[in-house]
Amino acid sequence: MTEKNTGSPFIQRWREFIPSSPYNRAMGFVGTGVEGDWCILSVPYREELVGDPSTGVLHGGVITALLDAACGLAVFLRLPEMKPMATLDLRLDYLKPATPGRDVLGRAQCYKLTHDLAFVRGCAYHDTPDEPIAMAVGVYMFIGKGAANPAQEGGKR
Repeated sequence: MTEKNTGSPFIQRWREFIPSSPYNRAMGFVGTGVEGDWCILSVPYREELVGDPSTGVLHGGVITALLDAACGLAVFLRLPEMKPMATLDLRLDYLKPATPGRDVLGRAQCYKLTHDLAFVRGCAYHDTPDEPIAMAVGVYMFIGKGAANPAQEGGKR
């Protein structure tokens, strides 16, 4: 895995996050960095991730998985420590296909954290989030003993 800003707190948290999901490792997601409250992951273009060989366009499930991972990581970046959670709801609006041969970036932000839930938004894109491939909104639920600390509600990372 190629990582930028290898000494950053983002990359340290990314290194904690990626082993928690063998699927994310298999997809080849890369921790790219942070812009303000937004975390950014990428998925390098690979032929085995293509949905339709005649077009070379990435499968929509790859975009979904990328945004789910980015949104989950955005939640973890807001927490004082990693906590178990599950995707309760994730809605994606696909706006255009990814360009064949190009890597895709997934950008996400946790904008509200409560005792039991985290609310996120994000997008997938190539060059700029202003020209998205897909937009996402989601809700993540803390499970087991890992419920969020209510004192963290509304707080910054």
